[in-house]
Amino acid sequence: MRKSTLVAFGFCSLLMTSVTMAKEPAASSSQAETLMCERGKQLLNDSFATGVSKPWRAAKGKWEAVDGATQGSELTEDMHGAVIRANLKQRNVVVQYSFKLEGAKTTTLSINDAKGHNSRVIVNAQGFTLRKDDHDHAGPDKAATLQTVKTAIAPNEWHTLVVELNGPEFLARLDGKQVGYGSHEAIDVDKTNFGLTVSGESVSFKDFGVWEATPKSDWASTKKKVVAESGK
Repeated sequence: MRKSTLVAFGFCSLLMTSVTMAKEPAASSSQAETLMCERGKQLLNDSFATGVSKPWRAAKGKWEAVDGATQGSELTEDMHGAVIRANLKQRNVVVQYSFKLEGAKTTTLSINDAKGHNSRVIVNAQGFTLRKDDHDHAGPDKAATLQTVKTAIAPNEWHTLVVELNGPEFLARLDGKQVGYGSHEAIDVDKTNFGLTVSGESVSFKDFGVWEATPKSDWASTKKKVVAESGK
């Protein structure tokens, strides 16, 4: 009995001290735990169960309802990745959605501001990258990788991504476990547009939501753990 109690106590302690431990299943329509921001008013809520509809606009690629989700696929003749976008103006946000890799090379959550591409999370089978985007493509502004998290992302399985933006800070967490974090002053502007892209065969999406965000009261202490674990 004493040995069992010690094992249980040690396991509970591990759950409490790790900021990267999941509190719910990987793919879920419920609100996953956030680390940096408190969710406020929900600004966008789309199950994607019936395909692309307002406020989304399909710019490139093939988008269709498949098995209760929306599947995006790149078309060779487009010579561009598949893209859908929704206009939404908000500076600080929490974004959550679930995705399933179905042969695509990459998929991104692409965030624009009034001047163009602002930032994105790039996902592939080997992990995900947080990036500050290039606004003008002619300099002096350049794209900057904030962090790459290497982790195997299983194909044909649902995964949940939670992205938090507050001021210059940018955080993403996959399946309630792996965390990527970075900061760049160019991110600290009003966001005007949110998009999903697919490069290659296809990716399915469901349960896409955007919320207003404010920093958590304990973010300063949590940030120290996140930075320490991310090796930044």
